[in-house]
Formats: sequence, structure tokens, C-alpha cells
Amino acid sequence: MEAQIKPVITVETTVNAPVEKVWAYWTQPQHITKWNSASDDWHTPRAENDLRVGGSFSARMEAKDGSFGFDFGGVYDAITTNEYIEYTLGDTRKVKIIFASDGDTTKVTESFEAESQNPVEMQRGGWQAIMDNFKKYTEAN
Repeated sequence: MEAQIKPVITVETTVNAPVEKVWAYWTQPQHITKWNSASDDWHTPRAENDLRVGGSFSARMEAKDGSFGFDFGGVYDAITTNEYIEYTLGDTRKVKIIFASDGDTTKVTESFEAESQNPVEMQRGGWQAIMDNFKKYTEAN
């Protein structure tokens, strides 16, 4: 049986902050718990991050009313501080994130292999909403 080629989805944002701050807010658990949700009725009560090649990360994402939750995690494959992160999710999908510094702004581009359970547009919308929340949080703090 052939391995199915997974479509790759890309989301991006430009954050009005220098890359050092953007990198810190993206990778430090005390910040991840503040921005890692796609809507106001969800939150991330717990995040752990061992930011090194071979290190793992995990985040617990839950509906605030307690009706649903799941763990999101993976293992780092490549890291270049303030520039690039690549990791493999628990379900073997690959994710790549590029941090492009331009003085006081940083463009964050995240590409990920789609999963087969939900429509591509729904996945793109969810990941983009999280990216937008990250931008909002980083710029406000």
C-alpha cells in the first residue's frame, strides 16, 4: 500500500515585534499558555517545551467549559534560534516554521501536513486563528 501524500497547508502573520521577542513568545511555555487557542472559548492550561533537536513539546488544549480537550505534541527535528523550527507531530505529520526578521517586525510562516479527518480549509482556519491570536498576544505584551 502506497503512502498517501498529505497536502501542505501554510499560514502566516507579521508580528510588530523584533524576532527575539517573537521567538521567546512562540517557544516559552509561560507564553504558549496565553496564546495557543483558536477561539475565546478554548485555552491551553498546560504547556511543556524542551527546545532542542530530539526534544519534545506538548500542550493541553481544552474547551473552557470542560466539554472537550486534547494533547498536542511532537519532537523537534531541526532548530535554528530566531530563524527556524521543524518538528514531527505525534501522528507523524511534519511542521516547519520560519521566522523572518525585518527590524521591528517579524514574519512567521508555518507550514504543516494536513490530517485526513477534517477539511483542509477548516484546518487552515484553525491554525490561522491560533497564529492571529499569537500576533495579538505578542504585540500586546
